[in-house]
Amino acid sequence: MTYRSLSELRPLRLDTVAAIGGFLLAAVLLPLRLLSSQIYLETVPVVLGTACALYLLSLYQGDDAGAFPTLPSAVSMALPSVVLAGLAGLVALTVVQGARTPLFFGLASVVGTLVIGQIIFASDHDLHPGLLLLQIVCFAFVFRFTALYATPGYIGIDIWTHHSFVESILSDGSLSAISHDKHYGSPFYHLLVAASSLLYDVPIRTALYLSVGLVMPLSVLLIYATTNLLVSTRWAVLATAFYAFGSHVARWGVHLIPTSLGLVFFLAMLYALIRVMRIEYTIRDFSLLLLLSVAVILTHQVSTFIMLVLLLAAFVAQVLFVIGPFGLTRLDTSVFRTKKPVNLVGLVVFNAGLTIFVWSLTPYGEGSFLETVLLYLGETIEESAGFLNTAGGSAEAADAGAEATPTLVEQIVPYVDTLGFLFLLGVTFVGCLYVVHRRRAEQSVFTLLLAAAFMLVFVLGLPMFGIRNFIPTRWFAFLYAPMAVLGAIGVRTLRGSLTPALVVSVLLLVVLVYPGAMILAVESNADNPVFSDHHERLAYDESELAAVESIAALTGSPDGDEIRPDQQLHTDHPYQTLFSRTGAYPSTTTATVPEGGVADHGYTVYRSEQSTDATYVTDDDGNARIEQLSRTQLCRPEQGTVYTNGDVTMCTPSPAGN
Repeated sequence: MTYRSLSELRPLRLDTVAAIGGFLLAAVLLPLRLLSSQIYLETVPVVLGTACALYLLSLYQGDDAGAFPTLPSAVSMALPSVVLAGLAGLVALTVVQGARTPLFFGLASVVGTLVIGQIIFASDHDLHPGLLLLQIVCFAFVFRFTALYATPGYIGIDIWTHHSFVESILSDGSLSAISHDKHYGSPFYHLLVAASSLLYDVPIRTALYLSVGLVMPLSVLLIYATTNLLVSTRWAVLATAFYAFGSHVARWGVHLIPTSLGLVFFLAMLYALIRVMRIEYTIRDFSLLLLLSVAVILTHQVSTFIMLVLLLAAFVAQVLFVIGPFGLTRLDTSVFRTKKPVNLVGLVVFNAGLTIFVWSLTPYGEGSFLETVLLYLGETIEESAGFLNTAGGSAEAADAGAEATPTLVEQIVPYVDTLGFLFLLGVTFVGCLYVVHRRRAEQSVFTLLLAAAFMLVFVLGLPMFGIRNFIPTRWFAFLYAPMAVLGAIGVRTLRGSLTPALVVSVLLLVVLVYPGAMILAVESNADNPVFSDHHERLAYDESELAAVESIAALTGSPDGDEIRPDQQLHTDHPYQTLFSRTGAYPSTTTATVPEGGVADHGYTVYRSEQSTDATYVTDDDGNARIEQLSRTQLCRPEQGTVYTNGDVTMCTPSPAGN
């Protein structure tokens, strides 16, 4: 094998320098794992170093890369039928077992592997984009709607509050029913669900599934449309699969709240933004972009801020190509079409101004949303911000490790939850290195690169300094959009530049691991966690929902100010949120249970879930921990039982004791 020389590679070329710099940065970051046990500090430097090494290797092997091995035509023709049969099996499993069980998630992982395998390894002759997109969309529908079908109520915590808001709007016939809440300034989600309930004449839950629920799986096609503006069809389909299988994307497909609808509008806006950068746009195209940005602002505050970050990235990309080092021309038109940078100053100013105006009028706490958010941010920076001030703190984690050595499963679970993201991050790094080459750089791909970089700062960077005010867990599904596009470009780069033996090894890892890792991550199975001893279940069965209704009827659902402090109800988290958010018993909080001891509360609720799976209680210092409780730890013998249905029990102070 003949490798290129350094002089032929021109090592001072921007992509080469970036790859070398990334590799050195990864080496510098590696020692940080000794200072903190934070999962991303341990893994991201390894992923970054590996991605940079593979890209540098692809530069040397580019001329010697042989023909990429593909699947036989007979296999490519048979796999779509196998995938559709697997999806039917997923539906049958859910109906028979009554829930999405580990067997369901195992089969779903196999189906996902077969889909991505077809995209990457099918020959050009056997590649049928329409059929592949059908498989991806069907998978998205089946994976999400089986969860919704098997769950009696809702999945998640916030959704119960939004149900109450929609119910209030329908009852009062006016948006003023939620004028006390921040969603009054961004009401589109609640108005959509309320209108769907009236239009279809169905309950709120059904209306939600027929509106936002149906749109979520279809929204993955926007990733295809966006990527297809940049690269060929195969890689647009791969980006769609990357995104559709994403754990956090699946999360907002089953936990249907304003974040979900905000994500849909964000994807549509991303497509419209890249479109105006790739075509000779008209006023109609720019008007669509403007309309979608307004829709985001009127749907969700966090989505709005993320959209502003995207627009900032697009504006910075514009500056780079107008007055920066890249100039206005490129030579490699086989990858991206040449186009003059789009002026986005007006769009950025308009959206920033409208956001500030709306947030200034939005009620939140004791003041406006804008005022309260800035106040909280200032307090955080002043009081708790600091380098490596991660959740729990490294010192506390070390003390906990000294007290009890974690089991093998406890050590593995955090890596399983992040493995899919790390694989996507790795191929994204490769895609970023590819597009920074001067001959391939342009405003559209630099917008994606900068958007991903800025979002990673909010998701991974600021939490390292103790700043979590921006709710980083809400950002991942939005971050996955530019990552999926750049990740597909990264896979395309490796597939065309590395030698067959090496590239097959790398891509087989992606095919075999990525779908399963995303599916087994906790965000994908919140309704019935695969690792039920380590993650709480954010859904409830019939008996648990019936208990809440019965306790509400039993107590009369008193207002919070009618309940004395000693009458506050205590149970596990997340079950306590169901009482407070539905108004069944507004003054409800997490029980305090000393390790190995019993709760010292007058009013408590025990459910059998507390003895079998992961639920949260607090210790005497207010620190939350997963604990499996016996009934007597929460409902003591000296308490009286005022309600039980065999699965849930409410205990109060015994009259005899008084």
